[in-house]
Amino acid sequence: MNAIAASGLRLLTIEDDPTLGAHLSSHLSERGFDVTWCQDGDEGLAQARGGDYDLVLMDIMLPGTGGLDILRTLRRERAVPVILMSALGAEQDRIAGFSQGADDYLPKPFSLAELSVRVDAVLRRVALERGSQPLAATPTGLQMDPHKDDVGLDGQWAGLTATEYRLLETFLGSQGETLSKPFLYQHVLHRAFTAHDRSLDMHVSHLRRKLQAIGYLRHQLHTVWGKGYVFAESEE
Repeated sequence: MNAIAASGLRLLTIEDDPTLGAHLSSHLSERGFDVTWCQDGDEGLAQARGGDYDLVLMDIMLPGTGGLDILRTLRRERAVPVILMSALGAEQDRIAGFSQGADDYLPKPFSLAELSVRVDAVLRRVALERGSQPLAATPTGLQMDPHKDDVGLDGQWAGLTATEYRLLETFLGSQGETLSKPFLYQHVLHRAFTAHDRSLDMHVSHLRRKLQAIGYLRHQLHTVWGKGYVFAESEE
């Protein structure tokens, strides 16, 4: 699996569950990150404000200062990327997090593989903003080029638009999870969903067609009627 070069990158995890916190710390440390783990919101906020971290990964429900309050404080003071976690998984929690400046949202339970994909996606965007080289490939085998907002397979490029690229990144970070239209409008199109707005359907249709055109068959982009879309492994 090709992934972000983690050596030297500092991650702060704020998670009060001792089992999950230990798993996160161990997994990210094994990938080469320098990990600091805090088990309550007050300590986590102090660490986040005082340390030079490349990414903050934190739960929403924390003893002491809550995750959304930490996020609001950080957004007033610094631009460190933040991934929120929550066992609630409710649509309003995601939208609240994104509206306050979260870079991504992981609904519990999640796999460590999914965590790695989400962390890499956020750090990839940060690296692009800082002028670093793009990530060579994703675990799916797709070649991602954030400099030109495009994706390729075996040297053939899909010709994505910037919106289609953001949409694909979102699906890659949520493989097998049904993403609702309100969430996708907020996260990808950066506006509220209305019942008569078909622009998301158009972008999904174009993305689906372009992935098929370069011969990508490992996953399929399915419509979940009445709910949204899911990027799921093909059944073969």
